[in-house]
Amino acid sequence: MKKKAAVIDMGTNTFHLLMIAFDNNGFEVIYQEKVPVKIGQGGINQNIILPEAEKRGLHTLSHFKNLINGEGISRIFAFATSAVRNADNGYAFIQKIKQQTGIKAQVIDGEREAELIYKGIRLSACLNSDNALMMDIGGGSVEFIIGNAHEIHWKGSFEIGGQRLLDLFHYHDPILPEEVEKLSTYLSEKLAPLIEAIKRYSPQQLIGASGTFDTLTDMYLASEGKKKDRKIIRHILPVAAFETIASDLLLLDKAHRLKIPGMIPMRVDMIVVASCLIRFITQFIPTHQLICSTYSLKEGAVSEAMAKAEEIKNTSLTPTQ
Repeated sequence: MKKKAAVIDMGTNTFHLLMIAFDNNGFEVIYQEKVPVKIGQGGINQNIILPEAEKRGLHTLSHFKNLINGEGISRIFAFATSAVRNADNGYAFIQKIKQQTGIKAQVIDGEREAELIYKGIRLSACLNSDNALMMDIGGGSVEFIIGNAHEIHWKGSFEIGGQRLLDLFHYHDPILPEEVEKLSTYLSEKLAPLIEAIKRYSPQQLIGASGTFDTLTDMYLASEGKKKDRKIIRHILPVAAFETIASDLLLLDKAHRLKIPGMIPMRVDMIVVASCLIRFITQFIPTHQLICSTYSLKEGAVSEAMAKAEEIKNTSLTPTQ
């Protein structure tokens, strides 16, 4: 009989719910939903969750808990990331979640976040024996992992997520060339440890996890007159096509960005600075394509849950002396 579980990813920009049924052969999605809570909006660079953001978060989590209860699921894995872990009132927010919804949320550090992202990407079969640079652009932090299907060589978490970059650099719409230049200089400074790691491990592939990469893939496929098959969890985005999209995004204001086929309102604000970040990274990786994994942190948690269930099963089957 299949076991059920729910994973909640409380990201800085978006809260995700994933409900699954799983056994030794894998998992199937019962239901999934994402809500643009924007928990970091207005306060992320001051290390505070504002009252309105907190209210949106609690409302969304109450909604998620009702859905989870409706499926009779008791295994709940809830993770809070950058905005909550850095907020002075983050712990108080976690306590309110427990009191109002019964959900015990774990505040995880960047290293743990990167590990879960890696496990999610590995589950998507995007990795092989060659070294790859994996990246996940959140609203608060960006996680980078260098590794392959067998192991992680290096991982790092940087507090340079989309909401932070938006607040720091994107003052005009469209963004000004000097703002892009300042952003690039900032990334050179902040990402110096990553650049050193790239030189050391020489990744030949670039893999982007969910979020911004999902939307960029949607935009690319729409430009080709194609529609994304949601059952496919690995997509290819040519770097040349990405460069064209990124160049267009720099020239358009929000109203015109919203009209781009494949764009979604949830992503329209942060996608400009996120594209600048991806463009910055592509100069260090000798590849003609971006591999886009629809799996990330949530699926990494699923991978762990399945591995743990298998371990318990094998332990129970071990004969006692």
